[in-house]
Amino acid sequence: MSMAETARALGLTLVPVEARGLDALEQAFAIMVRERAQAFVMQGDSVLFNHRGQIAEMALRNRLPAAAVQRELAEAGFLLTYGADIRDLYRRSAVFVDKIFKGAKPADLPVEQPTKFELVINLKTAKALGLEIPPSLLTRADEVIE
Repeated sequence: MSMAETARALGLTLVPVEARGLDALEQAFAIMVRERAQAFVMQGDSVLFNHRGQIAEMALRNRLPAAAVQRELAEAGFLLTYGADIRDLYRRSAVFVDKIFKGAKPADLPVEQPTKFELVINLKTAKALGLEIPPSLLTRADEVIE
């Protein structure tokens, strides 16, 4: 299910905002504030990943809880992240490399989907935003940043 379909099913309004680099972030946040966004989800982007600290600061300054899929963004100050455990994916890729070195043809190897996901919650950010994270969610988290 797409993010738009999920938002619609939950009765939420999705406001797509695009920023292709650091210079476009101020405008993106201005649009979110103007549209009265209550939170935002950052899609994976290698350019914006490098500016995760600035994005987290802008989100906090604009009182917007931020979510993403890469744990490093929660470490940088996003409220929470939920996504595939990248370290586990790297470990799994080593199995494939080993098989290829032992003569397996890459085309014959099965395609795998991630099986391990992790939830990281940044309590410092929650407190700064005046949000209380339910204890039931905290107990499910793989890591809680305090």
